[in-house]
Amino acid sequence: MLERIEQRKTKRSEAAQELSVLRAELNALENKVKEKKLPVIITYDGWSAAGKGSQIAKLIKNLDPRFYKVVSTRTPDTSERRKPWLYRHWSVLPKKGEFLILDRSWYRDAANAYLYGEISKQEYKRRLKDINTFEKQLTDDGYLIIKFFLHITEKEQRRRIEKLSSSEITRWRVESHDILNMEEYERFFRRYDKMLTATNTEFAPWHIIGANDKVTAEFSQLVTVTNAIKGACAAVDKGELFRDRPEFPATEYKPHKFKTLSTVKLSDIDMDKSLNDEEYEEKLKKYQDKLFKLQNLCYQRKIPVIIAYEGWDAGGKGGNIKRVAAALDPRGYEVKPIASPEPSELARHYLWRFWTRLENDGHFTIFDRTWYGRVMVEPVENITPKDRADMAYQEINEFESMLNDWGAVVIKFWINIDKDEQYRRFKERENTPSKRWKITDEDWRNREKWDEYETAVNEMVKRTSTEFAPWVVIEGNDKKYARIKALKTICKRLEERLKNEND
Repeated sequence: MLERIEQRKTKRSEAAQELSVLRAELNALENKVKEKKLPVIITYDGWSAAGKGSQIAKLIKNLDPRFYKVVSTRTPDTSERRKPWLYRHWSVLPKKGEFLILDRSWYRDAANAYLYGEISKQEYKRRLKDINTFEKQLTDDGYLIIKFFLHITEKEQRRRIEKLSSSEITRWRVESHDILNMEEYERFFRRYDKMLTATNTEFAPWHIIGANDKVTAEFSQLVTVTNAIKGACAAVDKGELFRDRPEFPATEYKPHKFKTLSTVKLSDIDMDKSLNDEEYEEKLKKYQDKLFKLQNLCYQRKIPVIIAYEGWDAGGKGGNIKRVAAALDPRGYEVKPIASPEPSELARHYLWRFWTRLENDGHFTIFDRTWYGRVMVEPVENITPKDRADMAYQEINEFESMLNDWGAVVIKFWINIDKDEQYRRFKERENTPSKRWKITDEDWRNREKWDEYETAVNEMVKRTSTEFAPWVVIEGNDKKYARIKALKTICKRLEERLKNEND
């Protein structure tokens, strides 16, 4: 792709009028972006000294600073390395109606990271696939992604870097990575070209700009941005997703195929399992002691643990989580209760609020309700259109696959109770002053849709129980039995993981 890029020169006097028109158009389009609630991400990648900073500066002159954020992506710091590699990019996603402008993006953590020796070739290839998945998830959710690669010739790059290095005022801007980028231009050229080809998709195509001439580069970026925003706003009006026309042959996107495990339906589960008080106390101490030791080993080996709880209203999730948390060092875990999304969460991709709640490697993140609301609550309550909710099965499997690739042990529980037991617990809450706050009109209303929810749960378990993140259905009519099964399952999964670490 890079070999086909022409380096043209444009006199500023010749382009002044057209540039002025484009700037005014972009200023007007910003209001449409806010009106249509369109989230816009503009990424600038390319060669060292290609002019990314100056082009960003020219672009934002035409934008209201209240509605954009510029993020400069550099080498991940220590805290960022303790999260999944895409964590820092998910964390900065813009709200609907706002702009995110990236001086280097997730591509810095792929091709550049590999060429700088920060990651292996195998990891680099995996990250390219993760990027395509990430961009697909965002664009399917209505994000507009405009990707620029600023291309300059080897001669021009050397001239610019030498000029920057020769001045005491600008010398600080030239880092060792920039020198490597210049000295190994051919090697970087080949790798960049392969990266661009692999990630030039129909939903997020590349725009490669010949940037030897800064006026030409500015003109090209303004034309691209205004055209893309106009197209995306028009698509919003039609209720469609915008797809920019690729300038180069698009690479076919092949979604990952996940092998799911066969599971039983909720109606087939034996709900009569129970423990007496003596058995419960004996097993509770046994598995809590074991879990405490396993937590320490996970911390030492920086193994992240994600425990996700779902279940029927009044199913006993809170009490179950309490017994798990009681076994853990409080410095090494966080419980994340998930309620209805806040306005800032609704304004972003639904997975954003889960990505941003992940704890560091070596720590436990315990979710009291999870991302599965997307395929369970939202379609039943008509919050999300069914076709969009159906897409979430794949997106959730992709999310959990990335957690697994990070090294996380992903443990998912569905706490199951039958309808009679739920009714008994609801009435007990109503009749007990200290528990009355736990029961709401919504709980009774949800109970009326029991059959719909059961169908949704069966489908959820069927389509998202994978080898790396299997569902464990816990028989919850007896709370003591449910708590022990959860503790026992967690211990078993962690022992298996630690054994694999030793092999």
